[in-house]
This record gives sequence, C-alpha cells and structure tokens, in this order.
Amino acid sequence: MTTSVPSADEARDPFARTASTRRVGLALAMLVAPWLIVVAETAHALTNPHGKDDIDPAVGLALTADHLTVTRWASLAAMLGALLLVPAVLGVMRLVRTRAARLGLVGGVLTATGYVCYFALVFQGAFTSAAMVTVGGSRSQDIDVLQVFNDDRLGAMWVGPLFVLGNIVGTFLLGLAMVRARTAGRLAGYGVMAWAVLHVLSFSPFVEAVAAVAQAVGFALAAVALLRGAGPTHDVPEPYELLRR
Repeated sequence: MTTSVPSADEARDPFARTASTRRVGLALAMLVAPWLIVVAETAHALTNPHGKDDIDPAVGLALTADHLTVTRWASLAAMLGALLLVPAVLGVMRLVRTRAARLGLVGGVLTATGYVCYFALVFQGAFTSAAMVTVGGSRSQDIDVLQVFNDDRLGAMWVGPLFVLGNIVGTFLLGLAMVRARTAGRLAGYGVMAWAVLHVLSFSPFVEAVAAVAQAVGFALAAVALLRGAGPTHDVPEPYELLRR
C-alpha cells in the first residue's frame, strides 16, 4: 500500500488540496450573483419606470397586480442573487485580505449582512403580495395586513435599515478596499463603488439598473483576478497574523 506525500504547500496549509476548488467556486459566485441582481433591477425599472414608492403597500400591490409574472421571476432572481452574493463577497474579501484586510472585513461583513436582509425583504414583500393578488379578495384588507407587517418594530423595522446600511455603506467600503488593494485593478473597485454612489444619487429606477451593471462588471473583473491567482503565495500571512492586522 502506498501513501501520498503532501506537498510543501499542503504541509504548510492543510486546506491547500481544495484551494483550487474553493477559488473557482467563489469566482463563479462573483460572476453569476451580480447579474441576477441586474435582472431584478432591470425588471423593477421596466415595471415601475416612474419610481413610485413600492414600499407603500397600496402601490406595491397595484404594481404586483399589473405585472404579476414579471414580479415573481424578478423576485426569484433577486433572492438567488442575494444568496450567491454572500460567497461572492467572501471571494472579494479573499482578494483584498493582504493589502486592505480591515477595510475588506468591515465592508464584506456589512455587504453580506445587507444582502441577507435583502433576501428577507424580497421574500416577504414580493411573494406575499403575489399570493394576495393571486387569491384575490379585499384589497383594503391586504393593504392593512402589509402595513401591520411594515410597522412591526420587533421584526421588519430593523431589517430595512440594516439592508440599507449594508447595501450602501458596506458595498462602498468593499469597493474602496478593492481600490486600495489593487489586486483586481482599480476599475473593479470603482465599479462596485458605483452601485452605492448611483443609488444615493438615483432619480430613476433605470439609474439603479445601470448601477447594478457597473457592480456586475466590477465583480467580474475581481473574479478574473481571483482565478488568475494560482495557489498559495509566500506573502500571504498566517491566519492569526491576519487577525492582528
């Protein structure tokens, strides 16, 4: 019986054997997730071109009733994108960990948290409204139910602000970390930062769709950089050294 002798990298890092698989998986999430958000934002712009306040239950129900099928598929894309953006953010954090570790950590945690909240908001808002529209019945009662949920301080009241914090501040910091690290080129970082800046300055849902495209391009450039990084490098500090930075 023969036993395989671990390489020098595997002896130093027991996870080196699966490093390539993990890198490819993170890069795929970075490539796919933001484009799902692009689909969701584009559908939102097409179904609500005038930027009506769809957080208002009456407006949200009316828009869902007018575009039921598009709303359901766009919401599914948004939820899948939110799920995949968590490993996508981990990929970016891995890319910036040696040159902008602290900034990448703060921005990454905030961004991931924001998209977890985004998943919850989309699931509650779009699919609940779609179910109400499908079943029919009293529209005023449906509006009252949604309004009670929006006013629930124990649950929904903190999810929205946390989503905004992660979606705007977290994404901006994550992009800034990419600019400072320069491991994927500054254009990648500026693309991610554009998501936050254009959302703050947005005057139209179509601007937000453009912001989503800019973010997707930034993540794609970062994914290519991550894929090009072959194997462990000697300048990567040990895990405990990273925590002290």
